[in-house]
Amino acid sequence: MVKIAQRTTLGMLLLLIMPLGVWISGWQWQPDQSGAFLRVLFWMTETVTRPWGTLTSIILSAWVLWCLRFRFKPALLLIIFMNGAILAGQYTKSFIKEQVQEPRPYVVWLEKRHGISETQFYQLNRQGRSEMVSTLLANDTQLPTWLKRHWAFETGFAFPSGHTLFAASWALLVIGLLWPRRRIITVLVLFAWATMVMGSRLLLGMHWPRDLVAATLISWALVTCATWLAQRFCGPLTVPRDEQQEIAQRDDAL
Repeated sequence: MVKIAQRTTLGMLLLLIMPLGVWISGWQWQPDQSGAFLRVLFWMTETVTRPWGTLTSIILSAWVLWCLRFRFKPALLLIIFMNGAILAGQYTKSFIKEQVQEPRPYVVWLEKRHGISETQFYQLNRQGRSEMVSTLLANDTQLPTWLKRHWAFETGFAFPSGHTLFAASWALLVIGLLWPRRRIITVLVLFAWATMVMGSRLLLGMHWPRDLVAATLISWALVTCATWLAQRFCGPLTVPRDEQQEIAQRDDAL
């Protein structure tokens, strides 16, 4: 348990560098009409947005199982623990959002730009909010169409970030489960992806830095428990003897 907590805590601290840095800097979001880089970040955020988030989970689950080479029964349990952590994070996020009811940055911007009432906006149901966003931005030629559609699709509250919970949880699961196998490239790719997803939520006007920080902390708690359960019931995460030579070769390649 101690080694698992050490790995996931290190991962959590790495993920917190960006949002904490932005928070401390006092950076304030404003709509960015620039284009290419923002569009790339939008693609990153789409890997987590439904329905694509389900496909992402399936791909990552399959890759982790292949890397660990668990037998059939332990593999099924591992799928349950991994995706259980992801689902628990999403349910936790939804509960907290309804309690805190923090407006998204773009909603605050709409309030200043178009004079809408933030309170009245969130009193509408989701369809009503979506229609209001679409109506207010219908004649705005500066904002890209895909961004206006994304805002109209994502009209819930901000705190904490569900996209961050999803991406950070997978990054922490990978470092918790695969680091003993020295799957360093997988860990680096997942952490880079998670950081880009988190950055996309800031630059698309969907979240404040504190939303990302809270989501990362929640994901750390859930993933640490899930990884411990995986080791307890699915088999040890320590490296089998027949894999040690293969892992040594991966270390030499790096």
